[in-house]
Amino acid sequence: MAGLGESIVAVKNNRLFAVDLETTVFKPEGAGPFPVVIINHGKSFGNNRLQGRERAIVATRQFMQRGYAVVLPMRQGFSNSGGSAVGEGCNIAGNGEAQADDIHAVIKWVTQQPWADAQRMIMMGQSHGGLTTLAYAQDPHPGIKFVVNFAGGLKFTRGCQWEVALKDAFKSYGEKVKLDSLWFYGANDTFFPPEVIQPAHQAYVLAGGKAELNAFGVFGADAHGMFASPDGLAIWWPRIEAKLLQHDMPTALAFPQYATAGKTSKPDPTQWADLKAVDQIPHLKEGGRKGYGLFLERPLPRAFALSGSGAWGFSNGGDDPLASALSNCQKNSKLPCLLYAVDEQVVWKP
Repeated sequence: MAGLGESIVAVKNNRLFAVDLETTVFKPEGAGPFPVVIINHGKSFGNNRLQGRERAIVATRQFMQRGYAVVLPMRQGFSNSGGSAVGEGCNIAGNGEAQADDIHAVIKWVTQQPWADAQRMIMMGQSHGGLTTLAYAQDPHPGIKFVVNFAGGLKFTRGCQWEVALKDAFKSYGEKVKLDSLWFYGANDTFFPPEVIQPAHQAYVLAGGKAELNAFGVFGADAHGMFASPDGLAIWWPRIEAKLLQHDMPTALAFPQYATAGKTSKPDPTQWADLKAVDQIPHLKEGGRKGYGLFLERPLPRAFALSGSGAWGFSNGGDDPLASALSNCQKNSKLPCLLYAVDEQVVWKP
């Protein structure tokens, strides 16, 4: 997206058989140097190769308006990055550290760029990226001022007690991490509920880690998606803004042109069918029903559209997933496409 100064670069990682890491960079207008935000992505269901390139557009716009460059690396084995995913298994602490190896390589690359202010950086991550961020913070670049963990962790359920492994991982990280950190977890997080995170946070702090836990209660249908939602800004931005000010980093609006563009209005929910009742969706053939199943696995925000001809399309993330879903459907239909579901609600009106 040229309007956001967006580019995709290949950054070599540090492994014995180095591979290219697909890395998205957003830069404000001008030469810089700009303070930098590194955002580490989560792990979607299924094949890591099919995971889309992370853009974290809600957070990206929030920081770009304030003059920050935003860097979003895809780790090895994810999306179009080379190699295979590393660190899979019950050793959650080791998994996070294996992911962090790639982030060290990206940070080294960032600090060599003339547009980057290597002395004014922060890092944040969501879900698997939150775990990666805390693992990285054990040995950070001195320009990283603090880190942010959005619903961080890894739920590996095959053959181990992942809750205990996650607590042990955070305890291990807390023994070494010296940076301040902000943690955000919701009461209705389907991956990491309070009964899992509170003991893990306590273990991190008792081990010596500095972590302010922001337990923000119920958010939508699943608090795990709070970071990607525009509605989540009211929860996390005030706390991060205060931390930025504490470290003498910019918070004032300097580039208002990067504010969120106009959006398609979200229709009111209807009582047509339950969100997961695939057999009740009209017009769809077998391929469309499989597509709807993929839609249900995507993180919020998201939208699914269909037409009377059986055409369909969906989208998630970005500035306007509703418009993108309608556009994706309309490419394959002569009849008008209408929204069927948005986020966690059916909005279909026959």
